Amino acid sequence: MENDWIEDDKFHDECGVVGVFGHPEASNLVYLGLYALQHRGQESAGIAATVDGRMHLETGMGLVADVFNTQRLKRLPGSMAIGHNRYSTTGNSMIKNAQPCQIDYSKGSLALAHNGNLVNAEKIREELVADGAIFQSTNDSEVVVHLIAQSHQEEFVDRVIEALGAVSGAYSLVLMSEDSLVVARDPHGFRPLCLGKLADSYIVASESCVMDLVEAKYLREVEPGEVLLINKNGLRSYFPYPKAPVRNCIFEHIYFARPDSKVFGDNVYSVRKQMGRELARQSPVVADLVIPVPDSGNLSALGYSEESGIPFEMGLIRNHYVGRTFIEPKSQIRHFGVKVKLNVVREVVKGKRIVVIDDSIVRGTTSRKIVKMVREGGAKEVHVRISSPPSLFPCYYGIDTPNREELIASKHTLDETRRFITADSLAYLDLDNMLNLMGKKKGNFCAACFDGNYEVPIGDNGPAPIQLNLFGSETPDH
Repeated sequence: MENDWIEDDKFHDECGVVGVFGHPEASNLVYLGLYALQHRGQESAGIAATVDGRMHLETGMGLVADVFNTQRLKRLPGSMAIGHNRYSTTGNSMIKNAQPCQIDYSKGSLALAHNGNLVNAEKIREELVADGAIFQSTNDSEVVVHLIAQSHQEEFVDRVIEALGAVSGAYSLVLMSEDSLVVARDPHGFRPLCLGKLADSYIVASESCVMDLVEAKYLREVEPGEVLLINKNGLRSYFPYPKAPVRNCIFEHIYFARPDSKVFGDNVYSVRKQMGRELARQSPVVADLVIPVPDSGNLSALGYSEESGIPFEMGLIRNHYVGRTFIEPKSQIRHFGVKVKLNVVREVVKGKRIVVIDDSIVRGTTSRKIVKMVREGGAKEVHVRISSPPSLFPCYYGIDTPNREELIASKHTLDETRRFITADSLAYLDLDNMLNLMGKKKGNFCAACFDGNYEVPIGDNGPAPIQLNLFGSETPDH
């Protein structure tokens, strides 16, 4: 039977974006940038490029390496290009929803790549359709394209500013006309976006690891509420919207961003180790070994080990060469889905009291299987420590999450969750302790998935969260 990737019991960021202006190999640089951001989306990839006033687009389903080859990149000439990796939060996984979105309209051509989620997209879409607009996809990003096309402003950047003034929610955007690149980040700064320079060309990307790969100089973050216009006259910055409280997504530091990236002004590697150290101070346990759930638990486990003095070992090994679907054998194999991806090193865990470190628990089903695998590997005790608070609420700002009823921590006590995952003990990182690690910037983070404090009201505009089956045939003990 085919499965959609081992129940995929994680939160997912929607996508990654890249833009390049003023480089003769713009599409090649964007292609490399998408490689660096592959972790942000694996459903589809696309690049749009402009040369001599003509726009070219190549998109496809799958990983960057599956979508692009030398021939396809040759069809993307020019010194300006934008790219996108997609993991959908709104809209189905199909080629028509792949980005960049590209259209020809009365004032020329434009392409758009979006990371985030617009909470009022459905309402605006209904209004546009009532006025005769024809949508080609089901993703929320196309709403912005239609708003730009309907704008009566003369300049491209002004049309973008007017269009974005009508939407609410999270967006980090790169947009391209025949001669200009426009970059925008929502006033709350939910999703990351940074700016770099390579010789005389500009590069924008979701994370700074892109700059490292293409050997560009990291300049700075695109500021919350900032719109950048990049064209032959250079770079110009606008702040056209009312100032709003900054609400950076804390899950970028917990899980989404690459550890070698600088996000929201801090190195992700260092923040994750600090989370592990704080977790050890807050929730110690007598044990023989600390092991991470790779790869997202690696750095927090290292921090936990260093702070507690308990040795660190790689007791779980990850198979990095597994696709998003696989064929399950007819004969039943226990914990099959997880075992395709992870395997226990029996010689490491046998006879030991083990602390398993992971970044989060969503539904609990994967954690349950991992704990059982470690026990079957011979561990005497299995203690689970989570380097983030309990996930209690869905996200509407660009993260794929189940609804609240399907988040195990929202409906079950700590001990009920512990018994469901069959651990000897379970502890999460305290929310205040986690935010205190961010120092003076602790008030700048969105933690709505932990505390339910939504900075941008959802109301009737919120997209329906993806429905996931929390327990299936398994239910927590009471």
